[in-house]
Amino acid sequence: MQSPWKVTAGAVMALALAGPASADQQAAWPPVLELDHVLVQTSLYTRHHSPDPEHTNQQKLASVELHNQQRWLAGAAWFKNSFDQPTWYWYVGREFPFWQPAADVTFRAKLTAGALRGYRGEYRDKIPFNRHEIAPAALPSIGVQWGRFESDLILFGTAGLMVTAGIRF
Repeated sequence: MQSPWKVTAGAVMALALAGPASADQQAAWPPVLELDHVLVQTSLYTRHHSPDPEHTNQQKLASVELHNQQRWLAGAAWFKNSFDQPTWYWYVGREFPFWQPAADVTFRAKLTAGALRGYRGEYRDKIPFNRHEIAPAALPSIGVQWGRFESDLILFGTAGLMVTAGIRF
């Protein structure tokens, strides 16, 4: 039986990619290196799909993302991983808007990919490809922007999910 979380992640990306292409999504490659806004976020809630007594659900995430007009982004996040170890995630990604029910509300998917560092010692093998304590990671999310405020539901593999909230500057 296929995990419902894998289906959800696939559905999020399919929905995002199936939406109509707007003018900013049709922009030429490479992305314009011009700052449009900065997003500062924190974690509100974390849940592991298969709870382990060693897991913590208090990630204390703090992240900063730099966004351009074409919806490309680059960011860095610091948080406590599932085993209470300080961890960094450096990433790039893109937003995919798919529904705008009001002028100042947009629902969107986001996909980021980058390097994850922080799973060490006895927990090093808890994430794939972490041989040198730096592992590749890709995180799909679905979220909403309301004026300057944003919130995301981030899926971290088959391990769990996190809800974040942030503000744009």
